[in-house]
This record gives sequence, C-alpha cells and structure tokens, in this order.
Amino acid sequence: MAELNETTGIPIPTIKYYIREGLVAPGQPTGRNQADYTEEHVRRLKLVRAMVEYGGLSIAVIRDLIAQVDNPELEAFDLLGAAQKTVTQAKDPRPGPYKDGAERRLHDLLARRGWRIRTGDPAYRTAVGVLAALDEVGRQDMLDVLDDYAEAAERIAEIDVGLIGDVRDRERAVEIVVIGTSVGDTLIATLRRLAQATVGERLYT
Repeated sequence: MAELNETTGIPIPTIKYYIREGLVAPGQPTGRNQADYTEEHVRRLKLVRAMVEYGGLSIAVIRDLIAQVDNPELEAFDLLGAAQKTVTQAKDPRPGPYKDGAERRLHDLLARRGWRIRTGDPAYRTAVGVLAALDEVGRQDMLDVLDDYAEAAERIAEIDVGLIGDVRDRERAVEIVVIGTSVGDTLIATLRRLAQATVGERLYT
C-alpha cells in the first residue's frame, strides 16, 4: 500500500477508505498485513480521486457508477449515459403554462435538430425549466435564438465525444465524461465570458 501511495500520491488512509467503501478492490493477500496491488488498482484509484476532486461526486454516487463500470453486461453507450447523468444538474420546472410551453418548444427544437428526445433525462427537465423561466421573465429575444445556441452546443458535443476514443477502455471513457463534462462546463463558461468581452468591445467602442 505504501507503493500505491507513492505511485498515486493518494494518502494511505484515503486508499483504505476507498477500499472499505467498495470503490477499489482489495489487493491479493501475500501475508500478514501485506497484499499485492496491480496497475488496475492504480488506475481505479486515480479514477475515483478524479471523480471526487474534479467531478465533485459523492461516495454513494461513485460507488454506483463504479458498479456500472464493472458490469460487463452494460453496453458502453448506456455506461456513458450513466456517467453523464452523475454530473448533470437536475431542476424540475414548476407546473403551469410556462412549463407546458417550454416543453413544446424544447420538443420542437430537438425534433428539428434530430436529437433524441429523453423526457426523463435530468438535462431535459432542467432545459424545460430554463426555457420556462426565460418565457416568464419576457426574454423572448433569447428564445428566438435557441437554434443558434443548440448549434453551438452540438459542435461542442462533437468535440467532447471525439475525445472519448475507444469505449472499450471503460474506466478511461467514464473519466473523460465525468471530468470532461464538469471541468469542461467551467471552461466553456469562462471562454464564453472572454468572448463576450471581446465581441462587446468590437460593437460598442
């Protein structure tokens, strides 16, 4: 375990905690208080640490996701979907006319762009809430450019999915989805603000 600590930089008490919580498999016992650990243990420890530190996921959520990574019967596409949901904010919209209109608007947008309609997806429910809020506060101008936002999002998604590569490497694929989405959201948001400042300067100065 001291070698695991040296290789990964993860403190020994943390490694023991991850093993105790079922996030990392125990080593192969070789004697009293001794066990062998492999490169697979190193990879799993790094994955768990990344999900904790960069994905901001709870131990319970990570445990569930790890179980899906280790389930060979779960198809790669479903695994990636499960990974994405762990880092997707879910906010159910308030019932009412604004919600109904927002759902119709989102449904039409997804149909126009040929995107799969997943009404149970947390991202779908959150999008409905956002569109309803924009309608309620009278921001029709933002709703009018919804297709432009969707086009930019699709281009970003193509880049994201292109980074996943070989989905047979399930741990790497999950790591890219979890970290890439959570950290990538922050990256895109900051780049957007930098671009806004530049474009605004061009237009108004």
